[in-house]
Amino acid sequence: MRSGGPLGRAGLALLLMAAAASGEQPRPSVVLVACDSMSAHDAPMSLDGVRSCRKILDGRLTFYPGNQTVDLPFINFMKRHGTVFLNAYTNSPICCPSRAAMWSGLFTHLTESWNNFKGLDPNYTTWMDLMEKYGYHTQKYGKLDYTSGHHSVSNRVEAWTRDVDFLLRQEGRPMVKLTGDRKRVRVMEKDWQNTDKAVHWIKEEAINLTQPFVLYLGLNLPHPYPSPYMGENFGSSTFLTSPYWLEKVAYEAIKIPKWSSLSEMHPVDYYSSYTKNCTGEFTKQEVRNIRAFYYAMCAETDAMLGEIISALRDTGLLKKTIVIFTADHGELAMEHRQFYKMSMYEGSSHVPLLVMGPGVEEQQQVPNVVSLVDIYPTMLDIARIPVPQNLSGYSLIPLLREKAENEVSPRGPRPSWVLSEFHGCNVNSSTYMLRTGKWKYITYSDGHSVLPQLFDLSADPDELTNVAIKFPVIVHSLDKKLRSVVNYPKVSSSVQEYNKRQFISWKQSLGQNYSNVIANLRWHQDWLKEPKKYENAIDKWLRQRV
Repeated sequence: MRSGGPLGRAGLALLLMAAAASGEQPRPSVVLVACDSMSAHDAPMSLDGVRSCRKILDGRLTFYPGNQTVDLPFINFMKRHGTVFLNAYTNSPICCPSRAAMWSGLFTHLTESWNNFKGLDPNYTTWMDLMEKYGYHTQKYGKLDYTSGHHSVSNRVEAWTRDVDFLLRQEGRPMVKLTGDRKRVRVMEKDWQNTDKAVHWIKEEAINLTQPFVLYLGLNLPHPYPSPYMGENFGSSTFLTSPYWLEKVAYEAIKIPKWSSLSEMHPVDYYSSYTKNCTGEFTKQEVRNIRAFYYAMCAETDAMLGEIISALRDTGLLKKTIVIFTADHGELAMEHRQFYKMSMYEGSSHVPLLVMGPGVEEQQQVPNVVSLVDIYPTMLDIARIPVPQNLSGYSLIPLLREKAENEVSPRGPRPSWVLSEFHGCNVNSSTYMLRTGKWKYITYSDGHSVLPQLFDLSADPDELTNVAIKFPVIVHSLDKKLRSVVNYPKVSSSVQEYNKRQFISWKQSLGQNYSNVIANLRWHQDWLKEPKKYENAIDKWLRQRV
């Protein structure tokens, strides 16, 4: 925990005296609760505020009217007393790169946070570091996951070898598991323990502070749980909950997503579905159960958010604190024949973002597209700290005010687009998404070797019809805009070079144990059927030039 920071007591006193002399209100405290794998997907809102016309039943953690699927009282509390961003996106739909964007304020390709093993340097200056420097008391609990060196060996090797000419199941078949009885509330015990610590800190320490504070709570839920390593299920493919939470889900309101046939799937989608072990047969009841258990896990997440809100209210701090709730990415929950994330489809890339507190308009819905890189400048703006001009993100503060005015900064107005990119496992090509207005443009690798996708989210909110061929002028325009933001063919090539270097280094470090280790990663069931074939495929890949 950091306290005070480099300003020291004298510097902090001068800062407070200057604020008092100028007649400014005291700087608010901030609480950021970031969960893992929570989707905000339902009928997307266009920039003119018109939602596509369809009956909302499923409401996957939707923040639109009509959610009949699961009760989320504290998210609804934030909706009533704050602002909800209807079109918020992750900048990379996987844990570490997404969080690296949120903590750095920079797009993924700028920090080279390529996968769950490659994130920020541990000494990177985050928004929390700057807030501490400028007089905020800071505290963090729970999942951070934005620096390099974490996650499993399987996860990183699967990312490094995604260009190898083989197809292996890397996950267990998604499944559900019920635990405990109707009295079992604390299912994800680790998250509850961190929530307890945050609540205790609010009640015992934050209440006595004379300076503003920023508190971060990172949750693992509603991410699926690890499955048994041996046998059919391995990896993290288990949706786990208790009867207590499952009873909060309305089964009859759960929508079964439409799937394209395997032969009609985009080649990258097929690779993802196969490696996630989702190309087999699933009954409607299996799919409904997976989605129901996921919603139940979301309800448990909501309860943890509620503990934080209640602690702030009980201590009288709520009226002086800005509360932000978001997620690093979504969860497909069997949409597009996939679970997990690693996709630019709405269920994976669209995230919740709600803000409430002093100065924030209540019961406001903001249709502007925003993304997680906006968290960094927003935090600095809240703390009245000068915002660096090299950030990818823009402060959300102007959008949180009454009538959600567009921001005007020295950098110019907020862009009408957001960028997301993905370079990790379960996808065999670097992927780039530009979302603007009703359009979502997705392109891959060098922009030529893999067919792009274009979706009209106003007419096709489920993203079932790729209209790239139908609208070549739109594709050309959006691709031109994307290339003005990022030279994505060059980035894709850099990632390929990085993957090969990392794999060679890892292989050399294993020596004679290499064959045994690589055969027993998450893909072991498929690999052990023809181990020599797959080793030869890797050797061939290593000989190829990028």
